[in-house]
Amino acid sequence: MATLQTAKKELRSKLRKILSELSKESISVQSSIATRNLLSLPEYEAAKRLSVYLSMPSGEISTAAVVHDAFSKGKQVYVPYLHKTDPSATATQGRSSVMEMLALRSLEDYELLQADKWGIPSLDADSIASRKNCLGGYGVAGTAQPDSTSTGAEVETEAEGSGLDLIVVPGVAFDEQLRRLGHGKGYYDHYINRLTNKRNVEGNATMQKPYLVALALGEQLLPPNEKIPVAGHDWPVDALVIGDGRILTSTS
Repeated sequence: MATLQTAKKELRSKLRKILSELSKESISVQSSIATRNLLSLPEYEAAKRLSVYLSMPSGEISTAAVVHDAFSKGKQVYVPYLHKTDPSATATQGRSSVMEMLALRSLEDYELLQADKWGIPSLDADSIASRKNCLGGYGVAGTAQPDSTSTGAEVETEAEGSGLDLIVVPGVAFDEQLRRLGHGKGYYDHYINRLTNKRNVEGNATMQKPYLVALALGEQLLPPNEKIPVAGHDWPVDALVIGDGRILTSTS
């Protein structure tokens, strides 16, 4: 395990150096190409409920245009929110913090988000309890109720269901076998496991695995002879949309 973690750490360090040297112009051009190809995927077009990572100002494909497009097509958009939790709880598997997917209410709501210390647009902590959780309910525990200022449009009904059809995931590096190297905290792998293992009182699975799409700058794809070091709990993606115009899928 130490060898695997060391290999991942070294690869992250190598890629972060490469990405730090990319120009804003290159990232902008690649973001436009990758976004256009993502929006053309049948799985994206069919998705009614999707989650989108909110991008850093540099070093990765921008997702701003994806959020705009999703709202223009009437999709429900959820974004990551990290919060502290009880590491002794069984559901959190000893983790001190976990990720939830909480709803953006509108395009205006998205555009009013303030950047965190990494420059990533982030949800206001005061709004969390009234935001829909894609696993059901509201807030980080999925049990809170919307506050008195919530509108009828924000109240989720049973007919709307829960879960996600598609997740746009970030990453530091990828390979041609669709393996993904994350930022090292395991938030997405843990979240996908939670989502796919969610069960009802009868013990039956209640959610299907969403389609996983990664957006990558050309520089984030390893050469054909190199592979991402992975463990058994690391989820590969179903499609990799690259800023150089290529789309790699699990069926291609």
